[in-house]
Amino acid sequence: MTCVVTCPSCRRDVVWNEMSPHRPFCCKRCQLIDLGGWANEEKHIIRNGAVVRK
Repeated sequence: MTCVVTCPSCRRDVVWNEMSPHRPFCCKRCQLIDLGGWANEEKHIIRNGAVVRK
């Protein structure tokens, strides 16, 4: 059975297997876009209704 997920950056379908090295992203570009969002503090983790920042 093939598992297909959606790329968090561009919303394309990605087959989840060893042939998809950037999973859950469709490509290296989408992976780096997401990483940049974390590095620029555009993304954060919310715990118990509060933003966790270190």
